[in-house]
Amino acid sequence: MSKTILIKMFLAVAHGQHLGQPQNLLDSDYYCQGRDENEFFRREPGPEETEQEIRSTCGTYYRCIPASAGKKSISQQRCQTAFVFDVEEQICNIRNRVDNCFIWEKTRKAAPRWPIPEGEVSNCPGDDIQCGSGECVAKNRFCDSYVDCEDESDENYCNPETDPNAAEPCDDTKCRFENGCFCSPDGTRIPNNLQREQAPQMITVTFSGAVNSRNSEIFNSIFSDLTKNKGNDCSAKATFFVSHAFTNYSAVQELHRRGHEIGVNSITNKEGKDYWDNLPAQEYEAEFDGARLISERFANITQGEIMGMRVPGGRAGGNEQFRMMVDWGFLYDSSLAAPRSRYPLWPYTLMHRMPHKCLGTDQNCPSRNFTVWEMVLNELDRRDDVQFDEPLTGCHLVDQCANIVTKEQFKIFLDNNLAHHYSTNRAPLGLHFSAAYFEIRKDFLQVFKDWVKEVASRGDYYFVTMQQVIAWMEAPTELAAINNFQEWKYKCDVKGLPYCTLPNPCASRVPRLFPQEEQMYLHTCEECPRTYPWLYDPEGLDFKNVF
Repeated sequence: MSKTILIKMFLAVAHGQHLGQPQNLLDSDYYCQGRDENEFFRREPGPEETEQEIRSTCGTYYRCIPASAGKKSISQQRCQTAFVFDVEEQICNIRNRVDNCFIWEKTRKAAPRWPIPEGEVSNCPGDDIQCGSGECVAKNRFCDSYVDCEDESDENYCNPETDPNAAEPCDDTKCRFENGCFCSPDGTRIPNNLQREQAPQMITVTFSGAVNSRNSEIFNSIFSDLTKNKGNDCSAKATFFVSHAFTNYSAVQELHRRGHEIGVNSITNKEGKDYWDNLPAQEYEAEFDGARLISERFANITQGEIMGMRVPGGRAGGNEQFRMMVDWGFLYDSSLAAPRSRYPLWPYTLMHRMPHKCLGTDQNCPSRNFTVWEMVLNELDRRDDVQFDEPLTGCHLVDQCANIVTKEQFKIFLDNNLAHHYSTNRAPLGLHFSAAYFEIRKDFLQVFKDWVKEVASRGDYYFVTMQQVIAWMEAPTELAAINNFQEWKYKCDVKGLPYCTLPNPCASRVPRLFPQEEQMYLHTCEECPRTYPWLYDPEGLDFKNVF
């Protein structure tokens, strides 16, 4: 079974158990005809079944899996007690949050007649493509964010594998590093074809969410002045994708002063996947460039230093998101996940088609050519014994590794994943946490502090920011010469005191935005805004039409 399918199964049965046994009671010819093997469904209710009978089976669901002789069989799974299967979201959820028990399969969007099956002929002239509703539309009008087909089928299937105008896959016979071009067909190649032993093992530690006075103290303790990368004597660095609400911008300013990278995680940090999946470019600009403006203004960060973003909730906004990133000068995104494989993936540019499957339930991955980097999230192995334990679905954010419950397991988890990257192709190891992770898992904090300090002292390992990874990939420097790599010398070992020790606690009443909060406070070393900054008003100028 492929890792992609395992990931899908993990998402589908979060809080559930796998039975994994072929279900011979269902007709595979009927249920599996034209159905993607990553799609889950329920048994179609019979005409005589009562409402109670249908509800009693709402937690049981199925998936078509490959069988012998090119056929399909059906695998059955079941949610745990008190959970039922949400066929639209494709996950197990609490019973009172699911309202589609009477629907047995996910709603299917209309699809165009493309690609044309082998042996068949198009009904349209030239390169035109036939819509699901029958009319012919020019190929270049598919997946352009404007509906042309009556049934909207020209905009329904726009991932890299289904967009008729998708970016070309990497062809490394044409894309040569010495000519200023780099790509890797499967994403695993070391830049400039360096030998593994010549490449530094980069480690990117990232935190996503609000930065406050509590967790900023934790961050400073992990990356203390005494924790340095032995190979260049620079202090270990991390990247912080800051969401706006409840963030203390004087703490963000201090993290930036000490050499850490600041990225953005949106203004609103909304949880619903549909919001991020379908957001137009203009709204992505309001969320992310607006968040960048807020950090620049209230954390006193120079324009042009905040270059990266991460979409909340493990989502992505497809071509609309990346079109916005090009238009507004973002260097990289770090939202897309890749399945675990023999070799982890290096970051890649979207000037070519992404070199891995688009992971996530109905994930909206970019399909076109964009001059943007993707700092891909490699799946982490959460097994205690990678040699003898049965395969487990991995996790892309450390918070998702629910089976890691003891300090000993956490240390093994860190060591195993570092060894996998170091012993294969030395792709950067990404350890991605929520900003509150070590507030919740306080027992893991000392383990992580000790691990970072010990690994940094070895010599071949470097805790660096996302932008520092890109800088190295654009100018690959052998390990023997890395001490003189100037792109890693900026803010190498920062000393001194914070810019201010008593920030302004700027209070605002914004009940429409935060009905549960009597006052919202924005802590900053800068002058207070008139009101709490938000969408369409990132400087807090109190535009009357915003709230």
